[in-house]
Formats: sequence, C-alpha cells, structure tokens
Amino acid sequence: MAMQAVDHALDFYQFDALLTPEELEVRDRVRAFVDSEVVPIINPYWERAEFPFEIIPKLAALNICGGPIKGYGCPGMSSVAAGLIGAELSRGDGSICTFFGVTSGLAMSSIYYCGSEEQREQWLPAMARMEKIGAFGLTEPQVGSDASHIQTTARLEGDTYVLNGAKRWIGNATFADVTIIWAQDAETGQIGGFLVEKDTAGFTATKMEGKLAKRALLNADIKLENCVIPASNKLPKARSFRDTANVLKNTRYGVAWEGVGHAQAAYEIALRYSQERQQFGKKIAGYQMIQEKLVKMLAEIVAMQLTTWRLSVLRDEGTMTEGQASLAKMNNAAKARQVVALGREILGGNGILLEYHLARHYADMEAVYTYEGTNEINTLVVGREITGVPAFV
Repeated sequence: MAMQAVDHALDFYQFDALLTPEELEVRDRVRAFVDSEVVPIINPYWERAEFPFEIIPKLAALNICGGPIKGYGCPGMSSVAAGLIGAELSRGDGSICTFFGVTSGLAMSSIYYCGSEEQREQWLPAMARMEKIGAFGLTEPQVGSDASHIQTTARLEGDTYVLNGAKRWIGNATFADVTIIWAQDAETGQIGGFLVEKDTAGFTATKMEGKLAKRALLNADIKLENCVIPASNKLPKARSFRDTANVLKNTRYGVAWEGVGHAQAAYEIALRYSQERQQFGKKIAGYQMIQEKLVKMLAEIVAMQLTTWRLSVLRDEGTMTEGQASLAKMNNAAKARQVVALGREILGGNGILLEYHLARHYADMEAVYTYEGTNEINTLVVGREITGVPAFV
C-alpha cells in the first residue's frame, strides 16, 4: 500500500492520461536513461565543475536530439514529447539538461528557422546524431536582458564577414563544433546570426569559473577578435532581432518544462526521505508541518505540469505567443524555485549534501530562474502582450 501511495503522489492529477503512447514512450525511455546513466555519476562532476563527456554517445543513442524539428534526421516529435525530455533530463541534472537544450534547442532551432537549405543539410543531420554539438552566443558581458542592443558587430568584407565583440555565459562553446553568434550587421544595423565553426581564427572560448549553479555545464566567455568567416555562414533568414526572438520563443517553452523536472526531483526526494527519516520516535512523514510542505510542493507541480502541457499543445497548433511562452517560463521558474526550497527544508541538514541530490537542484534552480529571460523581463513581455504597452524603458 505504501508504494501505491507514492505512485499516486507522483501523478496526483493523472497527468499521464493526457499523454499519447508515443509521448509516454519517449518520457519513459529518457527517464530510464536518467536513472541509470545520469543520477549515479553526476555528483562528482558537478562538484568538480566538469562535464561528463562520456555521456554524449549514450544520450545520442536515444535518438531524441532535434526534438520537434521535422526532417534532416530529426525525430519530429510533438512539443509535449520534447518538453518531457527536458523535464526528465533536469529531473536527473540541470547541467545535462542545459547541455542538451543548447545544442538540440537553441542551436538547431536557429539553423532550422533562420538558416538556408544548404546550412540545414550541412549541420542538422550531424547534430541530430550528436556527432556535432552546437552553442548559442547571444548574451554579452555588458548586455544581458537588453539583447536587442548587443554590441558584437559583423562587417562584410568581400566574400567574408569579420566579427568583433564578446559573449558571456555561452554553454557548450568551449567544445562546440559550431556556435551561433548573434551580431549587429555593420551595414544594416540589424541583428543577424552567424555560424562560427570550431577552431576559427579570432574565436576564443574560455571556461567560466566560480559558478555555484549548473556546475557540470561548461559556460564560456567568448572573444571575437577580427574573426573571419565565409559570407555563406550568415543565416539568411535572421534579418532582425524579431527573428532572434522567434528562436527564443520556440525554445523558452522548454525551460518551463525544465522547471517541472527540477521540482519533480525535489518532491520525489523529499517525499521518500520523509517516509524513511525518523525523528522523535516516528517517521517525519507523519508530522503535520512536513505534510504541509509536501502538499504545497505537489500543488505547484500539478499547476506547472498542466501549464506546460497546454503551452506545448498551443505551440504545435502554431498559436503560441511570445507572452504565453514567457508566462510559463516566468511562473514555472518561480514556483520550482519555491518547491526545491521546501524540499531542502524537509531534508534538514542533509538537504545541503550532494549525496542526497537535492542540493544540486536547489542550486541549479537559481540559474533557471535567471536564464532565458529573467523573471522581470518575462513579466514585462507578458505585460506588453496583455496591455499593448511596452514597459521595458
């Protein structure tokens, strides 16, 4: 009976009933991978701030990279299925989830939505097989949320572009085969995307040190110093920041799912811990204050699951708006941050030990709360959509 109670507690509103057989199969396949390949090995890597490169071939074997992209060797799955992948990967570890999301989501989506047919054929099949890894270079040292005013420039000189500037927080960039660099076209003043391949002269990516979250993810500082690339490496359909924003909109929903995964992990860990830990002569699951925390965690997770499921359906229907994506990211990140904090409270002192895993999720949610648009920026995106008045300045 105890096990049945736990199973019900992990799917309290029968969320699985909303999923198709294909979505359940993908979810369960990734969940099994996470439980067998990620959770048992990730803590030492997280503590040392190293990435477990040996996991990439195993992740590639799942045949999930590229998510909803159709053709080019990509799985062409539903947005719900792709979201569930993000939730399950983050349920195991946030760094692995972001590594995957950067190459499968941000980088591949940039090429798919903004690239030429030749660029798609060149990069997407190899990236879908994870033989090639991508990175996405938008954020800059002095320009974070105001991404429409990035300072990196690209100047056309003959049949080449010369890139100059700097980027920061760029996941995967120290080892990626291609990095999408977003820069101002010196001729038009518009934001454009440029494919910078590994080992290109003038491109330097240096691992950032001292992070307290997503420690197993390798973020980089990038310097572009007279970095020369072929003119054919410009993404032809990236003509303004609106095109950049479209890529972000179509990947931001995935970060909302990531919040679900971190929250689920914290809830599962805390629930099982409460059923095993004894204090004052009985299991702590029998104390009212512990039950209150667990119920608050569950309530937020149920709401987050239903929000992201509906958002993903809207995305597949082609009606998802920028504001809808921002609302889900903003709300889920904030709620998941609260959920992991409650889980950490239930574990008491053990909540800050890596061996119980919750500490990673607690720290990593601080990063999720900030990236893909801060809480404040996503709030203002929604505010603009519902009032018709931009309040950014």
